[in-house]
Amino acid sequence: MILYFMQGLSVGEALLVLLAYLIAMVIALVSHEYMHAYTAYKMGDNTPKAYGRLTLNPLAHFDILGLLCFLFLGIGWAKPVPINTLNFRNHKKGTILVSLSGILTNIVLGFVFAAFLVLVTAFMPESTFSFFLIKLFSFCVMLNVVFAVFNILPIYPLDGFNFVNAFLRYDNKYVDFNMRYGTIILLVVILVNYLTGFLSFIIDYIQLGFTMFWALIFGV
Repeated sequence: MILYFMQGLSVGEALLVLLAYLIAMVIALVSHEYMHAYTAYKMGDNTPKAYGRLTLNPLAHFDILGLLCFLFLGIGWAKPVPINTLNFRNHKKGTILVSLSGILTNIVLGFVFAAFLVLVTAFMPESTFSFFLIKLFSFCVMLNVVFAVFNILPIYPLDGFNFVNAFLRYDNKYVDFNMRYGTIILLVVILVNYLTGFLSFIIDYIQLGFTMFWALIFGV
């Protein structure tokens, strides 16, 4: 993925693109996982805090293989936040809020960074610094939207599965099937996306919607 964005650039520009991508990746991953931990903690579960995950320190959340996949494939993961739903004051409400917190955080961040992207593109003079900011904000929009769309899929172990599971009984075929085959289904979905681009199509239109909204607001 990152190699695609570095094509045809000088060494200096390629390094700036790599730096921008890495910063955006950290923002998307860490904010997502931190909000899972914070929401679970606020709902009564001290497990994330006990495991050192109630922090914005990237090192507490990174998974090396997940980072490499995000860097080169555009889809990756962080270390799952350990949560004990039995500690929630309201089990169903807690599960729903924890499942949605990371996704909604990524959507909000993507929306906000789209405003910065439009402002810099429209009003900042062309320079090395503006080049870096445009790449940084572009990646922040893209990766946050990617992480949100990817995680909303109702497939184990993604957040979408946990959200759907909150409304189901413990003994149901959907949960059993996902627990057994979820990882395989996820790999198939990723493969199909690379062949057809169906998720990429959705992601592109969400990004376009964000930037068009701010372009209208700022009159550019």
